Amino acid sequence: MQWFDIGVNLLDRRFCAADVIARASEQSVNQLCVISSTIQETLASQAFVNAHNKQAGFQQLVYTAGVHPHYADDFSKDVITQLNALSTDKNMIAIGECGLDFNRNFSTQENQLQAFEAQLECAADNQKTVYLHERDAFEDQIRLLKKYLPRIPYAVVHCFTGSVYQMQAYLDLGCYIGITGWVCDDKRGNELQEAVKHLPLDKLLLETDAPYLFPKNVKPRAKNNEPSFLPHVAKKIAELKGVDLSLLAEMSVKNANRVFGLSASDD
Repeated sequence: MQWFDIGVNLLDRRFCAADVIARASEQSVNQLCVISSTIQETLASQAFVNAHNKQAGFQQLVYTAGVHPHYADDFSKDVITQLNALSTDKNMIAIGECGLDFNRNFSTQENQLQAFEAQLECAADNQKTVYLHERDAFEDQIRLLKKYLPRIPYAVVHCFTGSVYQMQAYLDLGCYIGITGWVCDDKRGNELQEAVKHLPLDKLLLETDAPYLFPKNVKPRAKNNEPSFLPHVAKKIAELKGVDLSLLAEMSVKNANRVFGLSASDD
């Protein structure tokens, strides 16, 4: 079985990226999407991903480009200029991580809304997938997605932890749903576990959000979550859905390649 981790904070200072990639490959997690939260992080991701893929000889890594709602106060028109330029890079496969986070409000809600809408417009203009973050802002997020998604090829709901109702609202808009190790938490993840039972396999994406959200079905607990633990997340989902693990692997990789615009040769 082959795996695609569609959400890794690979350049986090807690990681040695080369070692993380090597351990992932040992567990057949052979494709990784590197998440970016700021333009500075995006440019670092671009440099790392392009250099790594050139050395590896195939498109093992891809990356997102965008501004997380936590950093929306620093958003400017220059960001869109940079995102437009980055959209020509074949390894840049989505605009984001972008969206709304009214839980912490590290940036003002007004600035979050403006930055999110600008990035949705950018994704539409460049025909790029949009990579979404949302926390305690569901209604506003859905309102803007209804406006823009008809012009955007695909949307990924990163690190979904919500209810059946919220999942269905995203599915009704054609979104793909990223599931993390949160689903392995039998105490805090009950709502997500129920929602996953209703998630169609052709909309399922797998991610670790490493180094965060360590899956609780991995013993003993390691210091950080890593892409190498992705099969444990998949195992929990397969149990909840009552499906064969190999089918889940096949579908999740196929979905990821589709939503990121990657060819079959990159499987």
